[in-house]
Amino acid sequence: MTIQDQRTSVPYTGDERAVLTAMLDFQRDTLALKCAGLTPEQLRTRAVDPSALSLLGLVRHAAEVERGWFRNVLNGERSLSPWTPPGSTDWADFEVDGADVDEAFTIWREQCARSRAIVAEADSLDATGTHEGETYSVRYLLAHMIEEYARHNGHADLLRERLDGATGE
Repeated sequence: MTIQDQRTSVPYTGDERAVLTAMLDFQRDTLALKCAGLTPEQLRTRAVDPSALSLLGLVRHAAEVERGWFRNVLNGERSLSPWTPPGSTDWADFEVDGADVDEAFTIWREQCARSRAIVAEADSLDATGTHEGETYSVRYLLAHMIEEYARHNGHADLLRERLDGATGE
């Protein structure tokens, strides 16, 4: 099955904000591409026992890290997880048995849109937010999120190959 690649183009030149935000959108688009054309059951399929890793779990996790870093850390909100109960140390985003695929993708897309808006509203890449006594800049969060997605997109590539043999960037 061939899936059309419509990922964000990353400029080779330009200001730092434009390059970093395009690179992050490219990584977000890559995760969506890895999930494209699969059934809900395939999206819920775990990598190997005892791992809970699945493509749907990665989408839910991406929504969680978008929410946590951009809304809570950078924007100072107290937004709660749609999947992990308050005070829990378990990452329920990876628990996908019976999870609603449409809900997960809707929440992820909404979190990405909110993250984009928060970054766009920041005066500069030096704007900061705090978490547990540490200060983080917009610049750091963009770089961190690129790394987060790139790492998990490697997982997604392996999961996708296992499901239907599709490989690629």
